[in-house]
Amino acid sequence: MIETKTNQGAGCVPPSPAIVPDAEIEARVHEWLDRMTLAEKVGQMTQLSIDLLGKGPDMYSSYLPFEFDEEMLRKVICDYKVGSILNTPSVTAVPVRKWNEIVTRIQELSMEAIGIPTVYGIDAMHGETYTAESSLFPQAVAMAATFDRRLVRRGAEHAAYEVRASNIPWTFAPVLDLGREPRWSRMWETLGEDCFLASELGRELVLGFQGDDPNHIDSRHVAACLKHYMGYSVPDSGKDRTPASISPLELREKHFAPYVAAIRAGALSVMVNSASVNGIPLHAHYELLTEWLKEGLSWDGVVVTDWNDVNNLWQREKIAHDRKEAIEMAINAGIDMMMVPYETEYCTLLLELAEEGRVPMERIDDAVARVLRMKLRLGLFEKPDTLLEEYPEYDGSAIHDAIREAACECMTLLKNRDGILPLNKDARVLVTGPNADSMRPLCGGWSYSWQGEKADEFLPGGVTILKAMQARGGARVTYAAGVEYDMSGRYDEELPPRIEEAVAATADVDCIVLCLGENSYCETPGNLDDLALSAGQRELARAMVATGKPVVLVLGEGRPRLISEIEPGMSAVLQSYLPGNEGGNAVAAVLYGEVNPGGKLPYTYPRYSAALTTYDHKHSESVGQMEGVYDYDAQVSVQWPFGYGLSYTTFEYSDLKLETPEFGPDDRIGIGVTVTNTGGRKGKESVLLFINDDVAGVIPDARRLRDFTRVELEPGESREVRFEIPASRLAFVGRDGKWVLEKGTFTVQVGPLSGKIVCGEGRKYGFNIL
Repeated sequence: MIETKTNQGAGCVPPSPAIVPDAEIEARVHEWLDRMTLAEKVGQMTQLSIDLLGKGPDMYSSYLPFEFDEEMLRKVICDYKVGSILNTPSVTAVPVRKWNEIVTRIQELSMEAIGIPTVYGIDAMHGETYTAESSLFPQAVAMAATFDRRLVRRGAEHAAYEVRASNIPWTFAPVLDLGREPRWSRMWETLGEDCFLASELGRELVLGFQGDDPNHIDSRHVAACLKHYMGYSVPDSGKDRTPASISPLELREKHFAPYVAAIRAGALSVMVNSASVNGIPLHAHYELLTEWLKEGLSWDGVVVTDWNDVNNLWQREKIAHDRKEAIEMAINAGIDMMMVPYETEYCTLLLELAEEGRVPMERIDDAVARVLRMKLRLGLFEKPDTLLEEYPEYDGSAIHDAIREAACECMTLLKNRDGILPLNKDARVLVTGPNADSMRPLCGGWSYSWQGEKADEFLPGGVTILKAMQARGGARVTYAAGVEYDMSGRYDEELPPRIEEAVAATADVDCIVLCLGENSYCETPGNLDDLALSAGQRELARAMVATGKPVVLVLGEGRPRLISEIEPGMSAVLQSYLPGNEGGNAVAAVLYGEVNPGGKLPYTYPRYSAALTTYDHKHSESVGQMEGVYDYDAQVSVQWPFGYGLSYTTFEYSDLKLETPEFGPDDRIGIGVTVTNTGGRKGKESVLLFINDDVAGVIPDARRLRDFTRVELEPGESREVRFEIPASRLAFVGRDGKWVLEKGTFTVQVGPLSGKIVCGEGRKYGFNIL
């Protein structure tokens, strides 16, 4: 059994509260705690799936259209006092008015039986995932490619509005795992590989979801839930929900950083990593849940489990003897709410644990206070329901414009040999490949269904890449699939290829647009054994190149699938990621030059399966030939580096100004650079600032992103871009696990320019300075 440790603190000075307490809310929390029975408290710590409450063939799915099993509904709410429901019936989107009806009935009974509103939670990952009428933004990794804080926050604002119109006040988003493992099936849900980029954009997502006042969230906003705390995204095997090995220094410096930023932005809840880190399941990890998160950040929000993961402490992880001991471990470690989707037995067992003293009442009261506090901050006691009639802008032009802009802005041009792009609209074009004429690979998982397999069903008028190309090029755009996905099988299954048909269709065309990548998947069903594109897609690519016609490769993928075998034959490569409902139009707009692409890779694109790395690797991870007889070479070749992306214009960097050549730990460092559009058309450039420790007490990273901004310039226009960052941003986690800024030199890099700055005095900061 894992022991509960005493608090070791977060440094010498107690941290300021992450969210400043509201006196009125705190008084109401304590009033409720004083009057609640133990059974009512246990109920508030329980979260069940909507399918358990519906009529269906079994507890795991409901008939659609959804109908309540009134007997089970009353048992859950009236007898067990359950305080939270989640998910969508049969993991399928329902109409917005149906959502209004479902949640209203639950709230009506909850207020009648308990006097406390239910908090309903949903996975709204890139828009309102599970509302039939909703339109979907690009997935998170695509949004990260914009390097645009404004776009990211605006997307979350629109998503929150539509979620609340569905009468749902809580979203299980954003994902703040770092996308550093391309084999992992959820990389597309992340904000890229870099902890600073994820921290900055994660903060924007929280502010977009919740607004500026976490104590008073209005009816246009929802509670955010940061997931999956933490280290979930770098499993040793590359498979979902499997163990990770992360050094304590990297865990604090990189994986913890986005959560610190989002918590300090006011995030109301956190969802826990389903797996383990360094041999300890996160759901039983007192140090990380209580010491680092709750006490270390002085944070009073809710920690909720992921799907059925408390049971996994005994069934899969084998650290508990049975369900009851697993519950004891999880609650004492710092879990406040258990997502036990189909089990009311949890309530009985937790009640017993409290009565036996194995879970202290102090811990029960703390957990319940956190749940009540979130409900009060959401205003659910005063207004349990938010109905469609109150949301006149639902599915309106504003959200569609925002989705269209985001889809265009994320497009990342990786290759453009001889300026083949943009295409002439008079060109005869063959569109081919499995991603060409389906909405499913454009949207990805969490799109109208868990696996995204119903996207075409819910979007019968959806504009695919083919349709968008034909809308612009008319009859000059033809189609032959060559390779197609088997939509009735696994995400990676394909129908027998018809490559000869595609080759024959190239006879009278000027160029080929080859749409390759992945079909939609989500979580563990998206595991893979080979990071390369499928054999059929590679064969199609080789056949297209062999025709002698120029080939433009459009990649639609949730993670970087290896293309080193076929890339040399491609005249151009466009990365579209998973661009959402407007993805087809965005791809066509870039290919035909209506939009100048400006996205940059938020991750390192690998070249080989045995050469995976990140841009912020240690210097010793990429060592060239050594002198002498020992022929040592550890250099890793990548397909494209983090931050790479081309444009239809060109940008020149000049006049790097190091305004603070010498600085101390309390200073702000000023850096300026002039960016000029030296090409022939207007374009956007993401300006990335890297500052690297030249020598440090632990091996320094080769490069570290410290800030970024985006500028739009007319042809010939120049603009000075200025950064000002606190010196503490250059600190790193030292051998003792604390943040430290050391004396010495740092290399500043902006574009191709570099220079040196000097820190004259070091400082130990403690645990959480970000």
